[in-house]
Amino acid sequence: MARQLHINVNIIGSGAHPAAWRSPGGRPRALTDIDYYRAIAREAERGLLDAIFLSDGVLLKGNVRSGPPIHGIDPTILVTAMALATERVGFVPSVSTTFDNPYHIARIFSSLDHVSGGRVGWNVVTTRDVDGGRNYGLAELPSRNDRYARAAESIDIVTKLWDSWEDEALIADPSSRVWADTGRIHRIDHEGEHFSVRGPLQLPRSPQGRPPLLQAGGSAAGRDLAARYADAVFTAQHLLGSAQAFYADVKSRARAYGRDPDAISILPGLNPVIGGTEAEARRRQREFDERIGDEGLLAGFAGRFGVDPGELHLDKPFPAHLLPPTGDTYGSTGFDDAARSLIGSGELTVRELIARGIAAHRVVVGAPEQIADTIEEWFVQRGADGFNIQCDIYPGGLTDFVDQVIPELQRRGIFRTEYEGTTLRSHYGLARPASRYAAAPALAGGVRQ
Repeated sequence: MARQLHINVNIIGSGAHPAAWRSPGGRPRALTDIDYYRAIAREAERGLLDAIFLSDGVLLKGNVRSGPPIHGIDPTILVTAMALATERVGFVPSVSTTFDNPYHIARIFSSLDHVSGGRVGWNVVTTRDVDGGRNYGLAELPSRNDRYARAAESIDIVTKLWDSWEDEALIADPSSRVWADTGRIHRIDHEGEHFSVRGPLQLPRSPQGRPPLLQAGGSAAGRDLAARYADAVFTAQHLLGSAQAFYADVKSRARAYGRDPDAISILPGLNPVIGGTEAEARRRQREFDERIGDEGLLAGFAGRFGVDPGELHLDKPFPAHLLPPTGDTYGSTGFDDAARSLIGSGELTVRELIARGIAAHRVVVGAPEQIADTIEEWFVQRGADGFNIQCDIYPGGLTDFVDQVIPELQRRGIFRTEYEGTTLRSHYGLARPASRYAAAPALAGGVRQ
């Protein structure tokens, strides 16, 4: 089969643009409106997208007087509501290994996989918000390397727990009075640097066996974790050359771990702004920006980099010497590297950098054919295996993408015209793995080690 694009949609509050909540068609109360999330899920499924991606934050962040926060309801709870409103589209909520125990994570995602019929993946995050840590009793976060070491051990435990029931363990046969074959249920007896977990999980093996793992770290430690475990990688990239280098690096690391590099999908973030023509799309972008105003645009941009807005001018280049050091314990290396790739040239003004999405993910403005052109170029040139799209406003921006861009991608033969399976693993072209304990010897009288 020819290589096919993978497309997720990342729900960010009322939309990726900060003015979405007070724009025509915006949803000011989206943060707690379950029908809003269900509507987005139905649109994503209508467009045959792989999954709904749900980032998360564990603190009240931002100036809520001037706009809603991005994160509210726990994303794993949102998945249950959206899954019951759909049949095929997948869901990838984020859960932090820094704050959550592996047994709890394994149980949550096994439960969600059963509830959704096999449509859930786990976005593994290590969390870099110091104030978020303080909500969990941590005065300071562990170092970046310690957080990734904890994440690696957590993933090992979670996947072992998912495997702790063999597929044949559940019998549920009233005539024989046997509900489960205890010889096919296994303790994991994990003793590690960060965790001690006996197991087994209290649930039978879920429909996917192991839900897919997604990851978004851009540092060396993050790339290594992705190469070792991830089925898909979410990344911030603004230039094709940088994207190609990241793509090649992660795939090379995966190969070094003995994995098939083609089994890992690299998915840069992409914010499409769609109009019937490029002029219409640019007018749409301006109308959103005007609702924020120059002062708001500048303040939001400066806040992303931790600099004083007074030191910036919208129509002058960003002073590169103001950039904070990258790669510290709490910064996002992926976002920093992507930003520096554009700022470093000194050719773009701050206003132009904002229009390009420099404060977050790459923004592409244009007619449907132009959006499809850039998606196809990055896909064919191996800068991406697909994209995590973030629409300027929901659900309208996603409707535009589904109605106008998806058919163009289908005409080019690079995106599916129907779902070929019912699980998220099938959407990503991943086989269902067998339990690692299937050949383990039985213990006398019960649960295996």
